[in-house]
Amino acid sequence: MPAKPVLFALLAGLCAAAVLAAAETKPAKAPPAKTEALDYAGQLAAKLEPTRVVVYKKVGDRQLHLNIFEPEGLRPSDRRACFLTIHGGGWTGLEPRRQYPFAAHFARLGLVGISVEYRLVTPGSGTTVFDCVKDARSAVRYVRAHAAQLGIDPQKIIANGGSAGGHLAAGTALFDGVDEAGEDTKVSSTPCAMVLFFPVIDTSQAGYGNAKIGARWQELSPLHRVRPGLPPTIVFHGTGDTVTPFPGAEAFREAMLKAGNRCELAPCEGGTHGYLMRDRAQCEEALRRTEAFLASLGLLEKKDSAL
Repeated sequence: MPAKPVLFALLAGLCAAAVLAAAETKPAKAPPAKTEALDYAGQLAAKLEPTRVVVYKKVGDRQLHLNIFEPEGLRPSDRRACFLTIHGGGWTGLEPRRQYPFAAHFARLGLVGISVEYRLVTPGSGTTVFDCVKDARSAVRYVRAHAAQLGIDPQKIIANGGSAGGHLAAGTALFDGVDEAGEDTKVSSTPCAMVLFFPVIDTSQAGYGNAKIGARWQELSPLHRVRPGLPPTIVFHGTGDTVTPFPGAEAFREAMLKAGNRCELAPCEGGTHGYLMRDRAQCEEALRRTEAFLASLGLLEKKDSAL
């Protein structure tokens, strides 16, 4: 066979082999991402927007915001109660929008509703759970220090949160000394009441968050930081919760009562973690019971629910 045809055939074969190899090693095109269906709270949140957004803290070049839902007719001279709510997500995910339905609900009842943004524990961020706690405490301090501009009574701040957000809400009162460097700690971060939804309440190995917090877990364990003089508290928790196990909530209530604090436990029989975010009836029941609890403290005028 002449040399040129042989060379041509060889080159053609090599090209074909290369094309085949490329086709075999090229990653398959990923299927279109599926849009996760929103749960009940997510559906409500998608339709809501705050009245205003303010920066409450700067950490380096990062600004942290309060998403404020103002009640109708609010004036700066008012002294409204404030329902400050903090989202969950294991300290690593989700966003303030998750709690918009609760801030908006209590704004409709005449309170100032606020959903808090805080730093998340994400890879490479350098943020720890201690930083999350510092942000929550800073948020309460900001609201109290700026109450006159926000139309809020500084002695009527309610801290609420779900899961890890419930942990941070509890931390505003329980974790004294976990504060941002240079912050004016003469302004108290302690709310006048706490409403905790399926909170991370025990950070021992029997509870949740032990590995994320590390050796100093006991400093950030609400169950292990109970003392006299804490704000009245109501805890909503499912008996079937295996993420933040229900026995921790029971132990927390007992510790609070033993210390002379008011603490109510509202169990949901068989409820799993986050149950009231998914189920309309359970969510509405939790809100009704929260309203009654706040009314008993003089923090909410008892009237028809905004549901």
